[in-house]
Amino acid sequence: MVAPSPVTDLSGRVVVITGGNGGIGLGIAKGCVLAGADVMIWGRNTDKLAAAERELISLAKGRVLAQHIDVSSEEQVDSGMTDVIGSLGRLDAVVANAGVSAQPIPFIEQTTEQWHALQAVNADGLFFTLRAAARSLIQQGEGGALVGVSSTSAIHGAPMAQSYAASKAGVLAIMRGLAVELARHNIRCNTIVPGWTETEMTEPGRRNAKFLAATTSRTPIRRWGVPDDFAAIGAYLVDPTLMYHTGDEIVLDGGYTRF
Repeated sequence: MVAPSPVTDLSGRVVVITGGNGGIGLGIAKGCVLAGADVMIWGRNTDKLAAAERELISLAKGRVLAQHIDVSSEEQVDSGMTDVIGSLGRLDAVVANAGVSAQPIPFIEQTTEQWHALQAVNADGLFFTLRAAARSLIQQGEGGALVGVSSTSAIHGAPMAQSYAASKAGVLAIMRGLAVELARHNIRCNTIVPGWTETEMTEPGRRNAKFLAATTSRTPIRRWGVPDDFAAIGAYLVDPTLMYHTGDEIVLDGGYTRF
């Protein structure tokens, strides 16, 4: 599947996508570059970063850069945001997409170490990213957009994945608060809530034929999502002309949570 070209025009805009080297993040990055944005992707896997950068450059109308950033490191996030402005001249939007999952584990067997390891990326990383982005956008004084990527695990019960669900529920909470607090700075804050999507992270679930059949049959569109399904919505949410759209949570799950 090829990401459709969005009708949004992001020419001259600078967008940072964390976890932009694969999965949903790469899908969003494709949408932004096809709309003309200058894009910086962050990720931890150097090989995936290089491959994603090459793919995005082949589609891009603007500039594409990749940076090795571990969002669980406050120092790397802060310095990385400074580098974005130094390299691309400004900042207009940040999509906080980076996240990790864990193997399903019965709740009573989940360890404190496992809990903290997941929250370090999904919760702390989100906080560091959005804080650095908000500081930069406020200082720049021209408004902008922040986008968080949550999960339908934050909406329905997620057995044996409570730490992941909690981290994704936190995305909803912080984005709601930011939408209210940052509105006076003309910074819009919205959330994408993906359903079952074909990514490296969800590969174990797709290998389970019974689980795949059950989730697909419950999805009215009768398939899992793919990263390119998020291209147009990613570009839309960072469109600077949509200044009245904030505090929203857009579910992309093929109807899964409605059936």
